[in-house]
Amino acid sequence: MKLLHPQNPTGNQIDVILIVGMGGVGKTTLAQLIYNDKRVEEWFDLKAWVCVSEEFDAYRVTKTILDEITSSCDDGKNLNQLQLKLKEKLLGKKFLFVLDDVWHKRYDVWEALKSPFTSGAKHSKIIVTTRDENVASIMRNVPTYHLNILSDDDCWRLFAKHAFVNTCPSMHPNLKVIGEAIAKRCKGLPLAAKTLGGLLRCKLDADEWNKILHSNLWDIPDEAGTILPALRLSYYYLPSHLKRCFAYCSIFPKDYEFKKEELIRLWMAEGLLQFPKENGNEEERGNEYFKDLKLRSFFQQLSGNKSCFVMHDLISDLAKSISGEFFCRLEGDGGSCEITKKTRHLSNVQEKYDVLKKFETLSKAKSLRTFLTLESSPPSCYVTSQIMHDLIVKFRRLRVLSLAKYCNITELPEEIDNLKHLRYLNLSQTSIERLPNSLSTLYNLQTLTLFYCKCLVELPKDVGRLINLQHLNIRETKLEMMPQGMDKLKELRTLTDFVLSKQTGSSINELGKLQHLCGRLAISGLQNVVCAKDAKDANLKDKMNLKELELIWNEDDRIDDDDSKRDEEVLEQLEPHTNLEHLVISFYCGTRFPEWVGRSSFSNVVSLCLTDCYYCPSLPPLGQLSSLKSLSISGFLKVVTVGDEFYGHCDASRKPFGSLEILRFEDMPEWEEWFSWRDEAFFLLQELSIRNCPELTRCLPEHLPSLTKVVIENCGKLGGLLPKAPSIFQLELERCDALQLEPLPCGLRELRIEDSNVNDSKLKKMMQRCTRLEKLTMRDCYNLRSIAEGSLPNTLKQLNIDSCRFLDYSKIILYTSLESLDIVGRRCYALKSFPLASFPMLNRVSIKGCEDLKSIGASEGPHRQHLASLNSLEICDCPNLISFQIEEGLSATNLTSLDFYSCVNLKSMPEHMQSLFPSLVHLSIDDCPEIESFPREGLPSKLNRIYISRSDKLIAGMMRREWSLQTLPSLTRFSIYHAREMESFPDEHLLPSSLTSLVIWGLPNLKLLSGKGFQHLMSLRELIIGSCPTLQSISANMLPNSVSYISIRNCPLLRKSCEKEKVFQVIEMFYQSLDSIDLKNLQNLEKAEFFKLLRRISRVWTLEISILDVAWSSLVLPPKDLKTSNAGNSCLQNKAHGDASVVSVESCVSIIQRLAVAS
Repeated sequence: MKLLHPQNPTGNQIDVILIVGMGGVGKTTLAQLIYNDKRVEEWFDLKAWVCVSEEFDAYRVTKTILDEITSSCDDGKNLNQLQLKLKEKLLGKKFLFVLDDVWHKRYDVWEALKSPFTSGAKHSKIIVTTRDENVASIMRNVPTYHLNILSDDDCWRLFAKHAFVNTCPSMHPNLKVIGEAIAKRCKGLPLAAKTLGGLLRCKLDADEWNKILHSNLWDIPDEAGTILPALRLSYYYLPSHLKRCFAYCSIFPKDYEFKKEELIRLWMAEGLLQFPKENGNEEERGNEYFKDLKLRSFFQQLSGNKSCFVMHDLISDLAKSISGEFFCRLEGDGGSCEITKKTRHLSNVQEKYDVLKKFETLSKAKSLRTFLTLESSPPSCYVTSQIMHDLIVKFRRLRVLSLAKYCNITELPEEIDNLKHLRYLNLSQTSIERLPNSLSTLYNLQTLTLFYCKCLVELPKDVGRLINLQHLNIRETKLEMMPQGMDKLKELRTLTDFVLSKQTGSSINELGKLQHLCGRLAISGLQNVVCAKDAKDANLKDKMNLKELELIWNEDDRIDDDDSKRDEEVLEQLEPHTNLEHLVISFYCGTRFPEWVGRSSFSNVVSLCLTDCYYCPSLPPLGQLSSLKSLSISGFLKVVTVGDEFYGHCDASRKPFGSLEILRFEDMPEWEEWFSWRDEAFFLLQELSIRNCPELTRCLPEHLPSLTKVVIENCGKLGGLLPKAPSIFQLELERCDALQLEPLPCGLRELRIEDSNVNDSKLKKMMQRCTRLEKLTMRDCYNLRSIAEGSLPNTLKQLNIDSCRFLDYSKIILYTSLESLDIVGRRCYALKSFPLASFPMLNRVSIKGCEDLKSIGASEGPHRQHLASLNSLEICDCPNLISFQIEEGLSATNLTSLDFYSCVNLKSMPEHMQSLFPSLVHLSIDDCPEIESFPREGLPSKLNRIYISRSDKLIAGMMRREWSLQTLPSLTRFSIYHAREMESFPDEHLLPSSLTSLVIWGLPNLKLLSGKGFQHLMSLRELIIGSCPTLQSISANMLPNSVSYISIRNCPLLRKSCEKEKVFQVIEMFYQSLDSIDLKNLQNLEKAEFFKLLRRISRVWTLEISILDVAWSSLVLPPKDLKTSNAGNSCLQNKAHGDASVVSVESCVSIIQRLAVAS
C-alpha cells in the first residue's frame, strides 16, 4: 500500500505498478486485497478492474473501465468515442485501475489504451498483474513487485483454512500430518493449496486425505506443462455431477466473465442438473453446484463486479484439457479448436463480421447441442445469414442457441420449430421485430432472452403454450402488449416486464397464477387497468421472491377525478411482499398514496424512486423504511411542504431515515418549505441533491454529519446556510444566490458555481477556509472580474472557467499547482496571451472561444523547464491567434494530443516538433487556413492519428511532400476533409504502409483516386469516401486485398470514365475480402453494374445503397434480407442469395414499381 499512498509521490502523471509471478502464485488475489482495501476509497475518486487476458483489446478494456466508473453500459461505436467519454469522466479525478493478467507486449496497444488516462489527476495508479516481466518494457521504468511462492508452512496454513471449517486442525493431529504432506506437494502455489483444501472441505476421514496424498495423478506428466497436478487431482476427486458442470465451463475463453444465473440456466438446458422432483427445483440444485465449485476455488468472484465470476487461467486450462473433442471454441485470434463429428458444444467469440469462412467446418458437428455466442469487443456485430439458416434447419438437436448481439438479425425463420429439443434461446441486442408463432411449439424451452431488442414490438400470440418456460427477459424492448395466455406459463420465474394495453391482450390478473416469479418485474400501462379487483388478483403480495418492482402509468392527459380515484384503488391492490428491496412508481395520477407505501414492515427496501406523481400534494411516510439507502423524488408538481408526514411515526429510539445515504429532489415547482425532524434524521446521508425547486425557501436540514456531496440547482429562493457537515468534499451550485456561502466548508475538494452573481470579494470570502480544494468550475459568473492572489487555495489542481466574459485572466499564472485548465470564452476579450510554461504541473489545457487571444507559448519566467508535464493541448475558436511557439529546449516530452480548431489566423506550428513533442500520438488541425506547412524536420515519429480539415495551404504542403508522411512508422489513421484545391489523391508513396484507415471527405474538386498511391498500403482495412461531387473515377486495380470496408457517399458523378474503370469493378475485384459496403447518393450507377454486383457479393454482410437514379425494370438475385426504406412505390421482396445479411436500399427515387424478383 506504500506505493499507492498519496504521500508517496513519484512525479509521474500516472504511476504503473507491476506485479509479476508464475501462474497460480496469487497475483490476482494480492491485487484484489489492494483493490478492496478501505483506504483505496479514501485515496482515489474512481476505481475499476479489468481482466485483460491473452488478447490485449484496447476497445474492450476501455469499455469495461468506462462501464465500471459510470455504473452503466456504454456501447460506443468505436474506440475513439469511448476514449473521449472516458477522458471526460477521468478529468481531474484520481483513479486506481487494475489490469489483471496482461500477456501482450505491444507498445502501440498500450499507448492507445492509456491516452485518456492522462486527463486524470496526478498520482493516479494502474496495477498490472502478469506472468511476464517483459510486459514492463512497454510501460517503461515502473516499479515491479515479484510475488514468490509460499513457504511450506504458509502453504499448509492456507490449505488448512480451506479444508477445516468450524474446527481446528490441532484437534485432528492425524489429518494435520497428512495435510502438511499434501501442502508440501502444492509447491508453494496458493491456487493449488486452495483447490485441494476445498476438495477436502469438511471431510474428516483420514482415508480420503490419504487418497489425495498417494494418488498416482501427482506423477502423470503434462505434455503442455500447463496443468498443475494438484488441479488435476482436485478435478479427479470431484463428484460426477460437479465434473459434468465444470467440464461444460470449458466452453468459455480465458478470463471470460460470466454470471452465476446464466451459467446455471445453461447447465439446466443441457440436462446437467438432474434431481428427484421432491427435492426442490433445478435452479436450487444449480445454485448448490455453483456454490460447491466456488468453494473449491474453481470459480472466482470479480472484484470490480460482484455479480460476475471468472475462472483462473490454470483452471481454464484444466477445463479445456478434460473436455476433449466434445467442446470447441471459435476465436478470432487463431486460438480456435478443430470442429469434428464429436463436437457437441460450440462457443463463438464474436468478431465485427462473423464470416462464412469462420464456420466452414461447422457441418461436421452433426450432433451439435450448443451454439453459444460470447460477447467480444465490437459494439455491434454481423453474422452471415447462412449460419442462422443452417443452425435452425440442419442442427435439430440443439438445446442451446445464442445469437445475441448480431444487429443484422431482424427475424427468425418459421423453421425454428425444427428445434424440438431447444431449451435456451438468446436473441438479445438483435434487431428482431417479431418472433414467428411457430416458436410457440418449442415446448421444452426454458429460457428466452430478448434483452435490448429495441425493434421488438410483439411476442408470439401463442406464447402461453411454452409450458416449461422459466425465464423470459424482455427488458428494453418496444412491446406494446402481452399476448393472452401468459397465465399458462406457470413455471415462469423470471418475467422482467409485463405490458398492459387497451387492446386485447393479457390482463394484469394473469400475473396471479405466476406464483414463482422472482427477481425483477416492471408493470407498465397501468392506466389501462379498468378494475381494481384485477390488480388485486395479480397477487403481488404473495410473490415473496420478487426483489425489484416497477409500477408505471404511461404519461398522458388523464386529469379527471375518475382516473385519479381508479389509480389510487389500483395502487392500493398492488401491494408487494415485504421482501421487496427496490421500488419504482412512475406517472401515478392519484392524489394520495396507499398506506403500504412507506409502511415500516417493508424493512428490506433499500432504494425507492417516486417520479412524476403530478397530483399528490404530499409525500408518503418514507422515513419509516429502516433499510432505505437511496431515495429519489421528482415531478411532484403539487407538493408545497415537506414535513412530519414525510418522516412518519418515528421516535428517539427509531429515528427517521436511519440508513439513508442518497436523497434527491427534482422538478417540484411549488415546493416552498422543508421542515426538519429535530436534528437526528438523515444521520448517514452522504449525497443531497435538489434541482429545479425554484420556490423552496426554508433552510435545509442543518445537522448532516455524514454528508459528502451537495448539489443545488435552480433554487433561487433557497436561503440560509449549507448543512453543518464537516465531511462535505463536493459542492455544485447553480442559480441559487440566496444561499449563504461565506465561508465554504473547509474540507471541500470539488466546487462548481454556475449562473451566479458571485464577485471578486465574495469569491475570496467563500474560499477563506477551503484549504483542500482541488477542482473549481465557474460558469456564467458575469460579475467576476479577477482572481486575485490568495483568492484560491494553492491546492487547486483543476480549474474550469466557462463564459465568465469579464474575467481578467492575468492572475491565473499565480496558481502554479494547476494540473488541468479549461477556459471557454464565448465573447471573451480579456485573455490576450497564454504563457504555457508558467504552470509547472499543468498536464492538460483547453482554450475555446477567446477572441482576443493572440499568442500561446513559453514565456520567460522561473518555470520554463516544466513543460514536460503537458499531455494534452486543445485550442478552438480563437480567430486572432497568430502565434504558437515553444522555444527549443522546453520540450513537452509527454504531450500526446494536439488539437487546433478554427484558428483562422494561426500561421505556423512550432519548429522542431520532433524533438519538442516526441510522444505526440494524435494531431488534429481544422479550419486553420493560414498554416502553410509543418516544420522542415518533419512530424513526431509516434504519430498514430492525423486529422486535417479546411486548411488548404497546409494540405498543399502535404502534396508537395513537405510533411514526410511516408516516414511515420506508427501512423494508422489519416483523415482529410474539405480540401478545396485537391484534384487527385493520393500520390505514389505519399502515405505510410502502416495505414489501416483512410477517410477522404468533402473534396469538391477531387476527380481521381490514384491507384498507385494505394498499392503499397498493405495494412489498409477501411476506406471512406464522401461528398466528392466531381469524383468520376476509381481505379479498378487500386485497392490492396486487406481492405474489408468500403463506404462511398454523395459522389453523384462517380461513373465509368472508360470501359475498364468502374466503381463496381473495384468491389467485384475485392469482394473476397470485403465485409461491408456502403454506397449512398450515387445517382448515375447503371442497372447492369448493380446486377453484376449482386451476383458477386456473396460474402458481404452489409450493403447499404441509396439514391440510385436509374430506371430498373427488374431486380435479379437480391441478397438475403433486402431492406427497403423510403423507396417510393417499389415492391421489393426478400429472397435468399449468397450470404449477404443486410442490404439497405434507401430513397431509390426512380425505381419502377413492377420489379420482377427471381425465385
